[in-house]
Amino acid sequence: MKRLFNRLLPKSWRSTVVTIPVIRLQGPIMAGGGQFRPSLSLASTAGLIEKAFSFDAPAVAISINSPGGSAVQSRLIFKRIRDLAAEKNKKVLVFVEDVAASGGYMIAVAGDEIFADPSSIVGSIGVVSASFGFPELMKKIGVERRVHTAGQNKAVLDPFKPEKEEDVERLKALQLEVHATFIDLVKERRGSKLKDDPDLFTGLFWTAKRGLELGLVDALGDMRSVLKTRFGEKTQLKLITAPRGLFGRFGLFGSRVSAPDIAAAAASGVLDAAEERALWARFGL
Repeated sequence: MKRLFNRLLPKSWRSTVVTIPVIRLQGPIMAGGGQFRPSLSLASTAGLIEKAFSFDAPAVAISINSPGGSAVQSRLIFKRIRDLAAEKNKKVLVFVEDVAASGGYMIAVAGDEIFADPSSIVGSIGVVSASFGFPELMKKIGVERRVHTAGQNKAVLDPFKPEKEEDVERLKALQLEVHATFIDLVKERRGSKLKDDPDLFTGLFWTAKRGLELGLVDALGDMRSVLKTRFGEKTQLKLITAPRGLFGRFGLFGSRVSAPDIAAAAASGVLDAAEERALWARFGL
């Protein structure tokens, strides 16, 4: 409406300032999260995405800094962005910070164009599942594992029991299906921009400088420079944030946060932090 009104005014009266809404997607991608350690998921980002696309602007800019995580949440975020881009007829410009890898790259391809710093990490188009095995430790400390199931496959890949070959094969088959979905999505979005390289879908990752050659990104550059070049020097960037103040965040007014809740969140946060640290560490960050 604002742009329509602007066109009705005489040229000398028209505003030349363009405001571009910016969404910042930072961190690992996983369902859940909480007040003390938020994560990227459709639930945590849907409001921001909806708000950004409600702006009277020619495009939406998305800044991504994520080492990946849940394939499902990554695709749900990707789809919400694309659905709104089609519904609102807006361009989506994605800007990579340190890394857009694995699920982070899946979200990045929601962009009509992808920009990155030459040293940004992109790619890692693959699927990984990691865990630990403790059967020998159980023997050493004299603990017996007792698991009772209804259904012979309800306790597959139990970390406290020896690994079974058929269980591993079943997991690998599942991973191949998820990987195929990821590959199809990247090919659909990047199309002929992708180079015919045998390593492209093996899970390897590269700097954006090499990613440009492979067709994983469209150009090297930073958000402010690119947007001002495209929409004019007077272009303003509007960061979209969640409507949550200091008091609401910590539950001082209107919400109840008990001592046990805080303790549980702290304990869970330690594990989440270790998992998050491992995700970032894969890319040397």
